[in-house]
Amino acid sequence: MWFSRKQVAKVPGSAASPATAPPGQITTKRLGDAAEALASDHLVRAGLKRVEANYRTPGRGGGEVDLIMQSPDGTLVFVEVRQRKGTGHGGAAASVSEVKQRRIIFAARHYLMRFATLPPCRFDVVTVQGQLDEAVAIEWLRGAFDAD
Repeated sequence: MWFSRKQVAKVPGSAASPATAPPGQITTKRLGDAAEALASDHLVRAGLKRVEANYRTPGRGGGEVDLIMQSPDGTLVFVEVRQRKGTGHGGAAASVSEVKQRRIIFAARHYLMRFATLPPCRFDVVTVQGQLDEAVAIEWLRGAFDAD
């Protein structure tokens, strides 16, 4: 049987909706949220100020910025957080494709429309490598890509 993304298959006798994970179950969303929290804490300890998290453009087909931070010199830093358990397939940093970069840039431009004068900006990537319930390696790639 075929279902569109908006339809939910009803399984007789099931109480939980497939769209809602039971408490305590590890989901990609929960892993992503945990990685973003680690990255945010890391950047704050490094002197950046958290401005916003999970900024999304309205409507379909837009973009999202995981973290928007501000450096001590006033630069707005748009941060993509990537988490991977292992280093296979190039690791977390390699997963920030050109398409993903375009979506982040689109969302950043949308965010910047609120400013009368544009502040200096840059695009960083923070990678979280390893199991989140164990020791992880956090790498901060400043100026990982440009909006040009």
